[in-house]
Amino acid sequence: MNRSSLFLWFLSLCAPVALSAEIHVHYDTGWGNSISIRGDGPGLNWNSGQGATWTSGNDWVYTTPNTGGAFEFKPLFNDNIWSKGANYTVPSADAVVHVYPFFGNGRGSLVVTSISSSYLGNTRGIRIFLPPSYSENTLKHYPVLYMHDGQNLFSASTSAFGVEWQVDETSVAMVYAGEMEEVVIVGIDNTSARMGEYTPTVDATYGGGNGDAYLNFIQYELMPAIDNSYRTKTGAGNTVLMGSSLGGLISYYAGWTRPGVFGKVGCMSSSFWWDNEYMINVVAAHSGSLPGAVFYIDTGSAESGAPQTENMRVTMENKGFQHGVDLWHWYAWSAGHNEASWAARLDKPLARLLPWR
Repeated sequence: MNRSSLFLWFLSLCAPVALSAEIHVHYDTGWGNSISIRGDGPGLNWNSGQGATWTSGNDWVYTTPNTGGAFEFKPLFNDNIWSKGANYTVPSADAVVHVYPFFGNGRGSLVVTSISSSYLGNTRGIRIFLPPSYSENTLKHYPVLYMHDGQNLFSASTSAFGVEWQVDETSVAMVYAGEMEEVVIVGIDNTSARMGEYTPTVDATYGGGNGDAYLNFIQYELMPAIDNSYRTKTGAGNTVLMGSSLGGLISYYAGWTRPGVFGKVGCMSSSFWWDNEYMINVVAAHSGSLPGAVFYIDTGSAESGAPQTENMRVTMENKGFQHGVDLWHWYAWSAGHNEASWAARLDKPLARLLPWR
């Protein structure tokens, strides 16, 4: 190789490499229909789409020209029906992105069933809300949100106090607004043993303390039943546990003691006063690495338990929890300890624990 050829070869090594991103849109369009992509990346615009190529398994693939970095996009059905929710993101020039869109206007559906528990020796109702795309895009799998006090979540007629949380309406509206990802929501009805099941220790005044058996029921009986019956994503990062009052307390305890199962927990108006502030004292006495779960805690200013939630927030900060990373906190001015208050701010934990992605 002469000097001139060697110099040209060296320059070729130094030249920037053109990188292409792949967008995979998983959707069964039916015969004769297509998927296109619009966006703000190279080769794309928001006015007309670039056609994706169908491959086996109803995987529509679009390969970008050199992207030069991150950009946003949206799939369209036949280049005239936009996918629902927020834009999707290609994070880097050589990324491979898989999305599972939907294009209809479904509102989701509710399935009511029951389950018996050998850990608890009782039977209870289970209310399963399937998100808008569940019946439309059968290629998609979903994270799961387990919620206590299931009777109060979806219907005023079954709620203990005649006021529902409006979980279905709120979650659907947030999905369409691109504020949260779609999720299967499992409402776990309470029983006459609620106080015992929702508390991790025995309180000298109130009793209780059967919380571990209740969490065993969820982990070893309910979760396998849900995973076997519905298209769910498994693993701690896809499993959220949420409740209010004593339901917030047992959710916090689950995230603290079983972070490998419940990777995210929503604790609304939690009864941190229980058993002489047992849970706060556990966190305060902790040394070493943090559990690894993400915690959302909140309270209303009109609640008697507001000081304990504030105490828990400060204790968590002192232990190294970081706001926006593994700790979210909300203080609801003038809110009380009731279903109406929890329904009014339900969007806060949903957006933080299940953000659009």
